[in-house]
Amino acid sequence: MAREERPHKIILVGDGAVGSSYAFALIQQGIAQELGIVDIIKNRTKGDAIDLADATPWTSPKNIYSAEYSDAKDADLVVISAGAPQKPGETRLDLVNKNLKILSSIVEPIVESGFQGIFLVAANPVDILTHATWRMSGFPKERVIGSGTSLDSGRLQKVIAKMEKVDPRSVNAYMLGEHGDTEFPAWSYNNVGGVKVSDWVKAHPEVGADKLESIHKEVRDAAYTIINLKGATFYGIGTALARITKAILNDEHAVLPLSVELDGEYGLHGLHIGTPAVVGRKGLEQIIEMPLSDEEKKLMTASADQLKKVMDKAFKETDIKVRQ
Repeated sequence: MAREERPHKIILVGDGAVGSSYAFALIQQGIAQELGIVDIIKNRTKGDAIDLADATPWTSPKNIYSAEYSDAKDADLVVISAGAPQKPGETRLDLVNKNLKILSSIVEPIVESGFQGIFLVAANPVDILTHATWRMSGFPKERVIGSGTSLDSGRLQKVIAKMEKVDPRSVNAYMLGEHGDTEFPAWSYNNVGGVKVSDWVKAHPEVGADKLESIHKEVRDAAYTIINLKGATFYGIGTALARITKAILNDEHAVLPLSVELDGEYGLHGLHIGTPAVVGRKGLEQIIEMPLSDEEKKLMTASADQLKKVMDKAFKETDIKVRQ
């Protein structure tokens, strides 16, 4: 007799633009068999559950419903996208104090429900809120992951692909550090077909000597561009979250750029920050410390210093309850 597999269950907290885009990506890609949606606006979750279920005749069966925090008790994954959104003129770090307070009201009841799964955090500033989720929950670091620079790395792949006229999926490239203004591309590694992007640019002088820096700025500032045009970003991060979810639930051992707790990697301790990492069914499996150039090491340290400065100040000002 075949072994009965328990359906994969996700609890999504935050049914705004990012959360609903993530939920739609789950439906379209047939990821998980059960999705509970939690939001302070209860009617929104009820309406989205019905609307999303209407898509299942053309995708795959899924139990979708308006949920409570207590429903997390037997979930495989809790995805947190709830929080105040970034407004025009704001940096992600500007959101930290108000979103720390929101986060505290979420993590506590989920832990109290008996939840034993994995936290996946997408709310901004994602590195600080992921670290806060880890400290608030008392969970091992393997079970608290942030979306980190997954979206930024995808944006970098897109821009490089357009320049070199290739499929974005054929670009091997990472943005590292904070998901924010201090992030940076790892030009000492980033490549297409084994050819470094930096070498390709040198071989194609028509693109301009400052092309690498212009790519960096375009990717770093992409969120500001989108927010100024339409008010928010959500399709890209929603799809990136679905990719991370798939890697975890399907035990893929996939290498993805995520926000994870460092313990000596890059000479850093006591924070979550974006770096390639391996994820599977138990969450974080290993951190891949990229061999960076001396300049890139300085940029990683500077990014971490900025995060820690803002994080330490916010933890002190908000006085949130932590378990570790």
